[in-house]
Amino acid sequence: MKTADFDYDLPAELIAQTPMEPRDASRLMVLDRQSGAIEHARFYELGRFLRANDVLVVNETRVIPARIHARKEPTGGKVELLLIKRIDSVTWEALVGGKGMTLGKRLRLEGEREAEILGVMEEGRRLVRFDAPVEDLIQRVGEMPLPPYIHTRLTDPERYQTIFASQPGSAAAPTAGLHFTPGLIARLKAQGVRFVTVTLHIGLDTFAPVHEENPEEHQIHTEWCQLTPPAAEAINAAHQAGGRVVAVGTTSVRTLESAAVNPGEAVAGERVRAFEGATGLYILPGYSFQVVDAMVTNFHLPRSTLLMLVSAFAGRERVLRAYEIAKREGYRFYSFGDAMLIL
Repeated sequence: MKTADFDYDLPAELIAQTPMEPRDASRLMVLDRQSGAIEHARFYELGRFLRANDVLVVNETRVIPARIHARKEPTGGKVELLLIKRIDSVTWEALVGGKGMTLGKRLRLEGEREAEILGVMEEGRRLVRFDAPVEDLIQRVGEMPLPPYIHTRLTDPERYQTIFASQPGSAAAPTAGLHFTPGLIARLKAQGVRFVTVTLHIGLDTFAPVHEENPEEHQIHTEWCQLTPPAAEAINAAHQAGGRVVAVGTTSVRTLESAAVNPGEAVAGERVRAFEGATGLYILPGYSFQVVDAMVTNFHLPRSTLLMLVSAFAGRERVLRAYEIAKREGYRFYSFGDAMLIL
């Protein structure tokens, strides 16, 4: 297995620059991972492919407006900080844009706040210590950290949040959840489909391309996730009732599989147990899924760990064939793009 096995060409015009209106009007490719059969639909038709007792597992993380501007002390040079992960009340891991961001360098932020570079890490990352908590500051002056392939200004920052978003902590949106609307949720619940929420706070490593020739040598960074006891109970109950566990997004997949019970230790009908903590689960082809029966996901970047995860679930050749069909049919790719349901 090589990283190049997960490469494909994508015309720039197929990268979605704006979100679909309404959210559930996006296209939906339905892929049968056993036969390889493909059906084309719209996301508002999702209920056609689900049945009573199926459980949709959605990530309720909320993107923080984590891009903030600062100036160097004492020169006044401009610096941009992208907060990635909160370490403690005043310390963050951040991507820092600006020259000379060495150990001990001091910064001044809007509102007379100050910060210091506490540590130098790989790939432009820095450990930054602020002189006070910055949650209030980023809510006032922070900017939404849209992916670099989106060049159109987002007029409504809430369109880069799912309607489930309630737990602040992500540097990026769980984009498979962007397609849901209150009306669609109500219709799905009326037909007996259940909803369960999990939390995984997404770091930017999720979207980073793999540079190593062998993807197994890639170092995936950990992300904090949580599956509560009530959520675990609901998932196990749905399974016992004959329902499928449908993960909405790769982040939900990683949370569920991180909470999987070892088959040798499981009691009757038990697939998951409550889990809270860091997960470094890296899913590549050959991985044996313990919990997830189906998946809603977007179309992912080439050579990314996300494309590798989807390939592990449905088969690399089958997924790449589906991507070629999506290109031919004019599907929209990446964060604001269309969706795929893998059954």
